[in-house]
Amino acid sequence: MKHLKYILILLLTVSVTNAQNKEAEQIKKESNKFTYNANKALQENSFVDAEAEYRKAISKDGENATAKYNLGNAYYQNESYEEAFNRYKQASEVALTKAEKHSAYHNMGNVFMQNKEYEKAVAAYKNALRNNPKDDETRYNLALAKEMLEKNPPKEDDKDKKDKDQKEQEKEQDKKDQDNKDEKDKKDKDSDKEKDEGGKDDKDKDGKGDKEKEKKKQDDKQDQNKADQKDDKKQQQQPKPNQLSPQQVKSLLQAMNNAEKKTQDKLNEKKAKGIKIKAEKDW
Repeated sequence: MKHLKYILILLLTVSVTNAQNKEAEQIKKESNKFTYNANKALQENSFVDAEAEYRKAISKDGENATAKYNLGNAYYQNESYEEAFNRYKQASEVALTKAEKHSAYHNMGNVFMQNKEYEKAVAAYKNALRNNPKDDETRYNLALAKEMLEKNPPKEDDKDKKDKDQKEQEKEQDKKDQDNKDEKDKKDKDSDKEKDEGGKDDKDKDGKGDKEKEKKKQDDKQDQNKADQKDDKKQQQQPKPNQLSPQQVKSLLQAMNNAEKKTQDKLNEKKAKGIKIKAEKDW
C-alpha cells in the first residue's frame, strides 16, 4: 500500500506537469499567432494593427522576446524612439540566445545615436559585440559612435546642472555667512580693545594731568622765586636814604686818592731841595 501511494503521487505530479507544459505550449502558440498577425500587418504598412497584435502577443506571453523586439522595430520606423528603446530593453532581458541579445543591444545603440547620446550608444554597441564579436555593422556603428562622442563630449543635463548650481550657491552663501560672522567678531574684538585702551588712556591721561599740574605748580614756584630774587637784587642796587651809591663811593675814593697824591708830591719836592748830590769818583 505504501508503494502504491508513492506511485499515485508520482503519476499525479507527472500529470500536473504535463498539463502545465501543455498550457505553456498553448500560451506560446497563441502568442506566436498574434506575433505573426502583427508582422503581417506591419508588412502591409498598418502600424496601428501591428501595434495592437504585438501587444496581444506580449500580454499573452511576457517571455515573447520576438514580439517585443519587432514592436521596438515598429516604433523605431515610426520615429517613436523612446518607446522603441523600452521594447528593445525588454527584449534583451528575456532573450534566450546571444543572437537575440546582440540584435536588441545593437538597435538600442541605434536609438541612442538618433538621440545624440553618443556615450550611451558606445556602451550599447559594446554589449552587442560581446554577444556577437564578428558583426561588422556593429563594429562600424561603434567606431562612428566613438568619433561622434569625441567631437561632442557629453554635457551636464539640466537637473545635474541645477543641482550643481544650487550646491555652488549654498557653498557661496555659507562662505558669505562665515565672512560676515568673522567680520562681526573682529569688530566686536576691536571694540572691546578700544574700550580697554580708552580706559587705559583715561587713566594715563589723568595721571599725566596730575603730573603736568604738579610740574606747572613747581615751575610757577620757581618763577616766583626768581622774581623775588630779582626784586631783592634790584632793591639792593637802589641807594637807601642817607646812603651813598656804589658810584658815589667810587668817585669819592678817586677824589681822595688824587688829593693824597698831590700832598705826597709836595712833600717829595721839599725833601729833594734839602739833599745834596755827591760827585762821581774817577777810577
